[in-house]
Amino acid sequence: MTRWMKRGALLAALTGLALHGGATQAVAADDIVIGFSVALSGPMQAYDGDSTRMAKLFIDQVNEKGGLLGKKLRAVDADTKSDRAEGAKAGLAVVQAGAVLAFATCDYDYGAPSALQAQRAGIISAFLCAEDPKAGILGVGNLSFTASGAAQLQGAAAGEWAVEKKGWKSGYVLLDDSIEYDKSVCAGYDWLYPKKGGKIVGRDTFKNADASIASQVTRLANAIRDQKVDNVMLCTYEPGAAAAVRQIRAAGITVPILNGSSVDGNYWLAAAPGLTDFYIAVQAAVIGDPRPDVTALAAAFKAKYGSLPASQYAFPVYAFLQVWAKAVTETGTTDPKTVVAKMETYTDVPTVLGPRSFSKKLHIQTKIPMMIEEVVDGADKVVDSQSLSDEVPNDVLYRLKK
Repeated sequence: MTRWMKRGALLAALTGLALHGGATQAVAADDIVIGFSVALSGPMQAYDGDSTRMAKLFIDQVNEKGGLLGKKLRAVDADTKSDRAEGAKAGLAVVQAGAVLAFATCDYDYGAPSALQAQRAGIISAFLCAEDPKAGILGVGNLSFTASGAAQLQGAAAGEWAVEKKGWKSGYVLLDDSIEYDKSVCAGYDWLYPKKGGKIVGRDTFKNADASIASQVTRLANAIRDQKVDNVMLCTYEPGAAAAVRQIRAAGITVPILNGSSVDGNYWLAAAPGLTDFYIAVQAAVIGDPRPDVTALAAAFKAKYGSLPASQYAFPVYAFLQVWAKAVTETGTTDPKTVVAKMETYTDVPTVLGPRSFSKKLHIQTKIPMMIEEVVDGADKVVDSQSLSDEVPNDVLYRLKK
């Protein structure tokens, strides 16, 4: 095959990859292409699915108003199949389809292979909702962002709220050290809880796959008895979260338990029947968020797709796209370097989720408002909000202290 014949075959194949939003539409030469090299199948689809749908809702809304710079936005998709090797192929596919912005999976490890393809091609990449600071400049390059905030925000917000709003000043850290996310959530609590007047009187670890954490529960019970522990910072995710809280409550331990947004949503609560005094720090609440813009966005999502998002992880991409579109409009171009340079000047830009800021050193949010949800009667509901008094410092963000 000649070079041009090969290119034609490749473009035909890429059209087949556009599984949602554009495969049957006529391709306009001046469309602004946004690529999604994300998990349309496999376990990571649980995170990427709603985030991608939310991004496409944004695309539809912008197009209804005339597009950007007089051009329509068009989505092209390539399925990573929740596989890192496939991620690199999918990333290359959306690059070659002409994307000026490419979204990657909602996790640094799974999303990096496709984001690196965008970086090499000189276009912007953005992780849908990854919370590791490597998802951006550090792990990919100067044109890479994550739409979300650092995981440390969740532990920090929970800790500050516990002291300031509830007066809980004797904490205990129970860390599931299976993944880096959990360590980052607990790092946020470790940093801000003592700074605000709390004291961490004990800590312990376990693994998500542990069938029993009986010894850890015994040590926690002893700390409650001897050191008057009044809150537990539990840093874990499903399925281990349900097993851990069942064992803690079965031991007669009733002190409040805090956790990050990894357990946002009601999907897992049937596995922890009767759970109460359980609190989660999230960026947005699917139901009952006090911000009208978030409630309206959730309703628009339901109107388009027939159901509400499964969790808060659907929302950050919308806020990121608002900032990106602002930069495109203000610079009058989609040129990646120009747009990134503009985004790096933004401080506290209003979005549906509150202020967003970027800089030449940080392409992740380190100080944004969080909602506090409480689990009551088998469902979570918003009971408060918490804005951090301090920005997450670098030593906490990158976990430089042991």
